Parts: sequence; structure tokens; C-alpha cells
Amino acid sequence: MKVSYCIYGASGHGKVIIEILENSGKKVNLLYDDDVNKTRLLDYNVNHDKQVFILPEIRWIVGIGDNVIRKKIVENNRLNYGVAIHSSSQISKRTQIGIGSVVMAGVCINSSTIIGEHTIVNTSTSIDHDCIIENYVHISPNATLCGGVSVGEGTHIGAGAVVIPGIKIGKWAKIGAGSVIIRDVPENATVVGNPGRMINRAK
Repeated sequence: MKVSYCIYGASGHGKVIIEILENSGKKVNLLYDDDVNKTRLLDYNVNHDKQVFILPEIRWIVGIGDNVIRKKIVENNRLNYGVAIHSSSQISKRTQIGIGSVVMAGVCINSSTIIGEHTIVNTSTSIDHDCIIENYVHISPNATLCGGVSVGEGTHIGAGAVVIPGIKIGKWAKIGAGSVIIRDVPENATVVGNPGRMINRAK
């Protein structure tokens, strides 16, 4: 039986995942959402019955952009996860991409980089060699990560941000759109500006 895909979350992010899968010739079987008011997304009906979780030969992708919610869904639902990679992306054969992750159009990922599970690498992002991106990260459109950067679990990197080589960003940090990160970022910190400055650190 040919593997098909289901998306958990009938949202705008879910729309993008649908089109990534369609573009790469993969079959989208159905969508699921906890919100019973969501009934249709693009050309697909939205299901609300968790019985669909036991369908055979299905790969799931969580179509939720919020890192906290995405992690909670994954931890609460033992599903068989796949990956969605746009055909226009350029990915080194020596890069590893974890289950549940999404790589969008125009992305470039260079040699020996590791992308964790359930991570979003958004449109036209550039990730250079030897980066380590942990689980549940979201790297927004047009961000640039230079070589040897590490990004901790759950961190959100804003659109157009630039991270210079060798920087370490801790878990659940927030990097503002357009920021230029020239020094390490501790976990739970919010950093904005050029050069990046910490404006908050959650406990």
C-alpha cells in the first residue's frame, strides 16, 4: 500500500504543508483538527474523529507553527510521523532531517547539518555547514544561519535574522525579526536588534 500523509492542524501553516506534499507528488489523505468549527481547508475536508490516528500506512505532520503547541501535540499523540520537503529546496546529502520536520520552498541547507524533529525551516532560509538545530525549532523566512551555529529546542528565529558563525542559542529563546546575532544567546532569552541585545529572559 502506498504511503499517504495526514496533517494535524487545519491552519495557514497546514496549507503550506499541503502544497509542499502535493508539489513533491505525495498524496494528502486527510486533515485533522481538534476545533470542530474547522470543516475545510483548501480542497480537503477536516476530520475531528481521533479514530483516524490508527489508519494504516499514514505519515503525520503537525501543521501548527507555534512551537509550544506543536510539542504538546506530539507528546500527547503517538503517531507515525513523516517529513515534508519542498522540491525546490537544496539540501546536502550529508544533512540529517528529523521526523515531523518541514522544509519549505527555496531553503538551502549545507553539509553536515542536523535538523531535529518537528522543526520548521521556513521559506528561503539559509543554513550553512555543521549547524545543529534541535527539536521544535521554527526558523522563519529568509533567516540566515552561518556555519557551526547551534539552536536549542523550541527556539523561534524571526524572519530575516542573521546568526554569525559558531553562535550557540539556548532552548526556547526568541530572536526578533531582522536581528543580527553576534554573541551567544542564553535559553529563554528574547533578543532583538542589530547587533542583537537581550530585552527579556523568562524564568
